Amino acid sequence: MPKAVRYDRFGGIDVLRVDEVERPVPGDGQVLVRVKAAGINPSEAAIRTGAVADIFPSTFPSGQGSDLAGVIEEVGAGVAGFAPGDEAIGFSTKRASQAELVLVEAGDLARKPGNVSWEVAGGLYVVGVTAWGAVHSVDLKGGETVVVSGAASGVGSLAVQLARRTGAAVIGLAGASNHEWLKSHGVIPVTYGDGVADRIKAAAPGGVDAFVDTHGGGYVELAMALGVATERIDTIADFGAAAKYGVKTDGGAEAGPGAEILAELAGLIADGHLELPIANVYPLTQVREAYTELEHRHTHGKIVLKPLS
Repeated sequence: MPKAVRYDRFGGIDVLRVDEVERPVPGDGQVLVRVKAAGINPSEAAIRTGAVADIFPSTFPSGQGSDLAGVIEEVGAGVAGFAPGDEAIGFSTKRASQAELVLVEAGDLARKPGNVSWEVAGGLYVVGVTAWGAVHSVDLKGGETVVVSGAASGVGSLAVQLARRTGAAVIGLAGASNHEWLKSHGVIPVTYGDGVADRIKAAAPGGVDAFVDTHGGGYVELAMALGVATERIDTIADFGAAAKYGVKTDGGAEAGPGAEILAELAGLIADGHLELPIANVYPLTQVREAYTELEHRHTHGKIVLKPLS
């Protein structure tokens, strides 16, 4: 029987387990994917703890995960454009991707480019469409300057690269250990922490035009103190500050059709124009260890689960 991540109640990492489950059967418009890699994300941890239960209620036992990449095993009635054996990249809307076999709506899949690794493909969806939506929301133009907080995180590492593609100067807030990576991607690295406002001003003597906050914890207020207009501040992490000050919270939901954006991003990676760093890879059975690392919030890029099948 195939294995899948499950939990029966809200709680910490200890509620996670890997169970044997019934083999899914594709219905109309659905595809059964044998997962080769599935990314993990902070939003999943928040859902699992119950912290956002009013927005994302759960039915138990619950599965977990959105990101996935794998090989199509079966297709349901009415599916066109995919066949068994095809390599695909996509997402589950049913909190189910962290499993060996996953049912996916055919419209939520794109073809995986052959030169994109399973790990990158399987970790791309959430961070990719979120970064795409956030960067587009602040309407960057060539010659402007944007600051990205959490610039070495999964979302941040893609956001700085997408922002650079607009022709804007990009300042990335990150720890010193990630500065060389940022420099290698044309980003001006600035260390976060005490005195960060002065360091940003020194790096951008002409001022800051836009701010993308992927981390939370006071960066909305920092952006406003730097003189950035509220309509050009986007946070995907500090919704309390967004409600208080009227800044944007655009991310994946605003990016448009997910499979189309995913295909665009995967194409940029395949062509060498975009990189998704992989922080670590864990077998599916070590899902607790994977989330333990994730929740330390100091990883560079994505953490990915790989089923053994």
